Amino acid sequence: MAEFINKNGSLGPLHIKEFRLHIIARFFYTMALRMVTTVVAYKLFQLTQSSFSIGLVGLSEFIPVFSLALYAGHVIDRTDKRTMLLNNILLYGLCVIALIIITSSYIESNISTLMLEVSFYLIIFFSGITRAFAGPTSSAIISQLVPRNVLHYAANISSSTWLSASIAGHASAGFFIAWFGVHGTFYIVLAYVLVSALVFSSVKRKPAAVTDLSQKTWASVKEGLKYIQSNKILLGAISLDLFAVLFGGAVALIPEFAIKILQVGPIGFGWLNAATDMGAVTMIILVTVFPMKKNQGKILMTAVAGFGITILVFGLSTIFWISFFALLIGGMLDGISVIIRNTVLQLTTPDNMRGRVASVNSMFVNSSNELGQFESGVTARLMGASPAVLFGGTMTLIVVIISWFKAPSLRKFEY
Repeated sequence: MAEFINKNGSLGPLHIKEFRLHIIARFFYTMALRMVTTVVAYKLFQLTQSSFSIGLVGLSEFIPVFSLALYAGHVIDRTDKRTMLLNNILLYGLCVIALIIITSSYIESNISTLMLEVSFYLIIFFSGITRAFAGPTSSAIISQLVPRNVLHYAANISSSTWLSASIAGHASAGFFIAWFGVHGTFYIVLAYVLVSALVFSSVKRKPAAVTDLSQKTWASVKEGLKYIQSNKILLGAISLDLFAVLFGGAVALIPEFAIKILQVGPIGFGWLNAATDMGAVTMIILVTVFPMKKNQGKILMTAVAGFGITILVFGLSTIFWISFFALLIGGMLDGISVIIRNTVLQLTTPDNMRGRVASVNSMFVNSSNELGQFESGVTARLMGASPAVLFGGTMTLIVVIISWFKAPSLRKFEY
């Protein structure tokens, strides 16, 4: 294996101790994030029997992530990224403790269902504040952990880690709900957060990339936005992923599909939740070991179009295994999109702007998961679950067609 790594170079960043620590910490932290999303969605659907409540969870998280993203980028570029990320991991742990409290049998038996529902939304709102800073910091710090000549490999490994943790979080959450219940599962989530914080505390402090601290906040924010606007390839990749995730958010409706349409229990629900990420991490591992050599722009657009088609199949299916494989293949195609976009982000961003660019990326792409969850909840309430998913898949295909003709620089992009 060592001989292969030396020859290929794609796994070279794993030889760097601090990068390994970051990857391990990110794995446990991301697993905790995904488990919280899965367990809260499952619990709320049990309480309300409505996918609209799941949409409100997405909105509760989207508001702080979107609102604070630009300011977060300004702060990240002027702060020791190691300390920033560690503090936000610990703050997220406080949110998990709050979830443990409100799902205890004493609290559930002494407050109304409405109050319990509102409590979930409030906690997720505060967790969104921590994510507004933690997500971009996790991306921005990579360039301080590895040499630039292996930065694109480090970006691929980081993406693989994130998606592997998503698989573990989604799938294991379903199993843990079945074995330990919702309340017991949140204790496991807290343990993951604490492990992440403990591992990451061994990373040394990292100096801020920006040394001129006299620049005003708004001027700093505008500088980051202007850079992204001028970089047509980066802007195109972010925009394409934004709308694809926004309209292709079938995963948000999985609780309703699992319970009402496919009629599977918590374990089946967990596998459906994990399917997209299983496909994505499989593809990312393959592309990390065997990197794409050319035509990355065309491959990106083709993959997003294929993702839209798998969403349509999922919306039409009433058979568990068809639904599972539709999400699995969709995840493989989404994995290609993740690799290309993250590589563009790492290779085209100056060190002194990584926090701001990563925050804008988080603002328009990562937060679109939450906004897409809200969009899916609203359309499901207006149309029904299956029509809502079909609408999302159709809109994804339309976005790709428009991008093919309106973003020629992205279509022709290679690295």
